[in-house]
Amino acid sequence: MRKVQGRLFENSVKAGYDSVEFIEKFMNSEMARHLDMDYDRLQWMGEQYLLSELDDEVHLKKGKTLNPEMMFWTGYLYRFWHYYTKESSREIVKIADSDTMRGCWYGYHTLEPKMAVERLKNIEL
Repeated sequence: MRKVQGRLFENSVKAGYDSVEFIEKFMNSEMARHLDMDYDRLQWMGEQYLLSELDDEVHLKKGKTLNPEMMFWTGYLYRFWHYYTKESSREIVKIADSDTMRGCWYGYHTLEPKMAVERLKNIEL
């Protein structure tokens, strides 16, 4: 599921959706809540299906996009973070919003995911 969510975030860039808005809307969506559950049928769906369903739910808008590699890393790390700490997507994005993830990308994207999460949880802005 981590790679699927990473590709979902990356595909939002390819579709031209505003990246900052995408992150906020996804992480606070019903879809993310379902993906946070121990089991839900959405966990078996591919990223293209998820992107379409998310657009139906939150009405994504076209706009400024971020680096697709950074978006993949952000989506991947958010899902890993949930598995690692059991924090909800809503809780995670309150700790590390799009600005935080963008600011930490260069220094953190090569770290082991556990280390990146621990550093993000302890960052003081």
